Parts: sequence; C-alpha cells; structure tokens
Amino acid sequence: MTSSTRPTLVIGNKNFSSWSLRPWLLLKHFDVDFAEIRLPLDTPEFYATIGRYSPTGRVPVLQDGELVVWDSLAILEYSNERWLEGAGWPADRATRAHARAVSAEMHSGFQALRSECPMDCVRRTRDPISAEARRDVDRIATLWRDCRNRYGGPFLFGGFSIADAMYAPVALRITSYGIDVGPIEREYVGALLGLPALKSWLADAEAEQRNAHKATR
Repeated sequence: MTSSTRPTLVIGNKNFSSWSLRPWLLLKHFDVDFAEIRLPLDTPEFYATIGRYSPTGRVPVLQDGELVVWDSLAILEYSNERWLEGAGWPADRATRAHARAVSAEMHSGFQALRSECPMDCVRRTRDPISAEARRDVDRIATLWRDCRNRYGGPFLFGGFSIADAMYAPVALRITSYGIDVGPIEREYVGALLGLPALKSWLADAEAEQRNAHKATR
C-alpha cells in the first residue's frame, strides 16, 4: 500500500531496538511505502540527532507530513487507520477487543523478561532466567496457546496482526536466549521467523553487528 505522502519512521539499531521493530514490521508486512532513519542507540550521534524527530528523545517515532506520532502502539494504531484500512486488527469486534487486550498486556508488562533478556537478534546462548522472568514467559505462552487454539493460527488471531507485531521481539528473545517453550509456542515463533519482513530485519541486524565488529578491530 502506498500514499502520496511518504512517512518517515525513525528507529534504533535493528539488533537491539525491540520497540522499533514493532511498527517497522507492520509497515513492511503490509507494503506501506516509508522512509527509514536509523539512529544508533546510546551514542553521541543518537543524542545529538533524536531531538529533531522525537519529543520524548526516544525511538520509534513516525513522521507523516506535519504529524509526529511517538510510542510503538500509537504508531501501530495510527498506521492501521492511515494506510491499512483496518487490516491490522481482526475484523470481528470481539476478536479485535481480545487482540487489543493481548497487545496492551505486552505494551505494559513483562518487565522481568525485558530487563533480563534485552533484544539481541544475533545472540545465541542458553542462559538461565530468573523465576520472575520465567513467570513472564509462562504467561506469554498461555496467551499464545489460547490465541492459537481459539483462532487456528498460524498467527495469534489467524492472519498477521498488530498483536503479532507486538510479540515479535519476544519470539526473537526466545530464539536468542534459548528459552524453553512448548510445541505450540515454537510453531508460533517459527511462523514469525518465516515472515519475509522479519527476515529482512534480521539480515539488517546481522549486517549491523558485522560492521560494528569491523569498526572495533
């Protein structure tokens, strides 16, 4: 989907910025034409530049003409109305309410998992996680199983939706940190990893890290 006004999405490093991934993935999956500005997190360049784009000094932030939208979920909602004609949420009202609740829980919760296992796309370890982080994983697994059993998959609400964009960084954490989950959860992780848009993000993340290693030699 294209627009006469090309929006700009300002994001952080693709290897590390989980909040940037969420709106980027939705826009790419639905073929929205947008410009991308990538700022390396926690660098002098980031702090010198981010104020031009974001009132909060954080990423992601979307610019659409004169409009500035910050916060990942707000960008997802706006993008759904602006370019997707509502396709980012399930068509059924009750299912849509369920998808919004699942997405909001991701937006506000799971702090232990986030802090212990920050997104690092190229990482491959099997480090133990705390009981608190395990509780987060178990709750997420319950959500995923319920949605997959209720709506039939391959994604949480049948077809790809904003809810899947919200949980994509969790799938990457499970892969990066070797977190044990059940077969239904592994199938869902596989469905997300099979998305062409997510494959593109991961390829860019790997390239970032290769270039970073070269720069430090």
